[in-house]
Amino acid sequence: MNAFGITLNMISLFALVMAIGIVVDDAIVVIEAVNVKIAQEGLEPLEATQKAMKEISGAIVAVTLVMASVFIPVAFMGGPEGMFYRQFSITIASGIVLSGFTALTLTPSLCALILTRERDNHIKKTWLNRVLDKFNAGFDKGIGGYRNVLQRTVSRKIITLPLLLLFCIGAFFINNSLPSGFIPQEDQGMIYAVIETPPGATIERTNKVAHQLASIIAREDGIESVSSLAGYEILSEGTSANSGSCLINLKPWKERSRTAKEIINDLENKCQQITDANIEFFEPPSIPGYGAASGFELRLLDKTGSNDYHAMEKVSKSFVSALNKRPEIGSAFTFYSASFPQYMLRVDNNIAAQKGITLGTAMDNLSTLIGSDYETGFVRFGKPYKVIVQADPKYRAFPQDLMQLNVKNNQGKMVPYADFLHMEKVYGMSEMTRHNLYNSAEVTGSAAAGYSSGQAIKAIEEVATSTLPHGYDYDFAGITKDEVDQGNQALIIFIVCLTFVYLILSAQYENFLLPLPIITCLPRASVEHSFS
Repeated sequence: MNAFGITLNMISLFALVMAIGIVVDDAIVVIEAVNVKIAQEGLEPLEATQKAMKEISGAIVAVTLVMASVFIPVAFMGGPEGMFYRQFSITIASGIVLSGFTALTLTPSLCALILTRERDNHIKKTWLNRVLDKFNAGFDKGIGGYRNVLQRTVSRKIITLPLLLLFCIGAFFINNSLPSGFIPQEDQGMIYAVIETPPGATIERTNKVAHQLASIIAREDGIESVSSLAGYEILSEGTSANSGSCLINLKPWKERSRTAKEIINDLENKCQQITDANIEFFEPPSIPGYGAASGFELRLLDKTGSNDYHAMEKVSKSFVSALNKRPEIGSAFTFYSASFPQYMLRVDNNIAAQKGITLGTAMDNLSTLIGSDYETGFVRFGKPYKVIVQADPKYRAFPQDLMQLNVKNNQGKMVPYADFLHMEKVYGMSEMTRHNLYNSAEVTGSAAAGYSSGQAIKAIEEVATSTLPHGYDYDFAGITKDEVDQGNQALIIFIVCLTFVYLILSAQYENFLLPLPIITCLPRASVEHSFS
């Protein structure tokens, strides 16, 4: 494992547990074969071991190669899903190879040394032996009945071929009907909450809501601690006065009886009393770095080229509303808003030109006065100092103060901004987000209880096809994009594994027809696996 860069984690440990079962299976086959030779033919343990190994060595080699050929191609899967499968496949394939080696070397040696004939031990039969003898007799009778059924049916193609076709059809429809998923969500003992007050709300109002929410969360059973932060939104990592976040730490599993999902559902019901803010709860992603939240993530794209942010707001809210009506979607939300109160500066270029002022000069000067500008630096008393130029606070306290500011024209005279500029109140974006150069709106959500991420993605595609107007599109992001991009990779890997198995069995049997009965068992196994 260390040679392949694999560490001990939940995935590799799970593979090791499965490999232990496979190792035991190979050893059991050898022991059973030797014991049969001793019991039925009366051979000595060493002779029985030699004769049994001549019969089953080829089968053990075939089983080892076939099982290894099933798992090794899985190690070549790409993407985040391939990272998980690679550790699992390499670990279990290594265990399979070691299992075959042990079954061909150590197990026969132990059989020759340890196993004995029952009559040599003069074992007196007890009631337990009599019960086991009856069980073995019944089991042998069942094997005989099964053998008779096979002898009557296996040669009748009118029965076997329709059954094989029926299993193939059943496997196809069952596999298509089963919900698909990517990486399951795990309870990590943490919950995030995002707060959105109405556009234009002050940081004081958002902070009040954050404290109110924190007090509700702190009283919830299973909560260990909660931290609130106003002005920062953890989902998009943006800053604004009307947004806030809460970081909720849950108690350890042994100290709580509910899952994170159940606590979220309870908190959503209790927070309905907070009417002046939109609050959304979500869990962190299963894999750190793949998005900011669990569930699905996508971007609505405005490809019309109009840059109409108000139209984009209507489309995004309509799309989210349609998503929440689908049974596959547990919750979907977006914080996209073009309703933030703002001031638009209208410049009369003709008047500005008459007064000898260029637009660039006016805006640069205004940026320095309202914002700030770094001019120079100096060292005094052994410490560096920066010189920042900015208007005094009393001259930039209110929007109307802007009209009292001046800018120097090309003749060196001071010209008031009010002579060529006026302000008007408008509504717009607090910050503009782009995705692949298009104006975008982020939509986040999670699948409903009882539905998989694959079903949620299919529902999103159907809603987008039916509700998005012409010129608007969508693109998945985060771990959802990786799930969609996987495509038919699993099917391709399955075909490669099947090809490997067929070629190895063909080489083992030196015949291209003998492996076909083994391959044709897969549809039946697939149906049984689906029902299990």
